[in-house]
Amino acid sequence: MGWRSGQSYSQDWRDRVLAAVDGGMPVREAAVLFKVSVAYIHKARIRRRLTGDARINPNRGRPPRKLSPVQELALAAHIRWQPGITLAQAQAWLLAEHGIGLSTDAMWHAVRRLGLSFKKSPARSRAGAAGRSGARCGGQPSRSSPACA
Repeated sequence: MGWRSGQSYSQDWRDRVLAAVDGGMPVREAAVLFKVSVAYIHKARIRRRLTGDARINPNRGRPPRKLSPVQELALAAHIRWQPGITLAQAQAWLLAEHGIGLSTDAMWHAVRRLGLSFKKSPARSRAGAAGRSGARCGGQPSRSSPACA
């Protein structure tokens, strides 16, 4: 399996590229020889000069999820048990019960991952909406507005 976009080069590969450049090989020749970009070599050299280290950055990628699978199941059970719960109430419950404070965005992602939503009532049927249209239009149906038909 070869290198894929988004993956780090191995430490051995990094060391060989930098050793070749440090040994006097021009950057462009090293880039062609090792099949890396010129920019990669420059960035690796700058990083080594600034930090004294050219190793793979351990902080790459997305941060891990804050909720464990057990906590996600507890959140799902709580939302199912209280179908009218709001997002803010679910966040407060999670903080009080599990000591985990999630941002609004993280909470939405967790709820979506669980296949749930915060809808307070089921979608109204077309017949139910038509029965209420007279009250909304002052009791008089109107031909100009489809909502009041």
